[in-house]
Amino acid sequence: MLLNKRMVFRTLLILCIMGIITFTATTVFAQEDNDTIDTSGLKYIGAGIAVGLAGLGASIGIGMAFSVITTAITENPEIFGKAFLFIVLIEAVAIYGLLVAILLVL
Repeated sequence: MLLNKRMVFRTLLILCIMGIITFTATTVFAQEDNDTIDTSGLKYIGAGIAVGLAGLGASIGIGMAFSVITTAITENPEIFGKAFLFIVLIEAVAIYGLLVAILLVL
């Protein structure tokens, strides 16, 4: 399933609006006496965004690659190993996102 440009644009627009609301809410609802704002909770939001976007990108990539790879394997079963390697490399993107999220939280 190919994503059209409108769907991608709407998704990115919603993510940007959610980010703006989140950062605005932390400053508005801080209600502290001094001028410092506690931003320790933002690292968890960043970790969630890192995992979410990495998983989204990996799932789109795997979906596109897997549809092509199944057709290629049907025509030539000898390329299964090479095709499996491509799937593993695409899945590594999600694992990198998870590692970034872990490093953000620590």
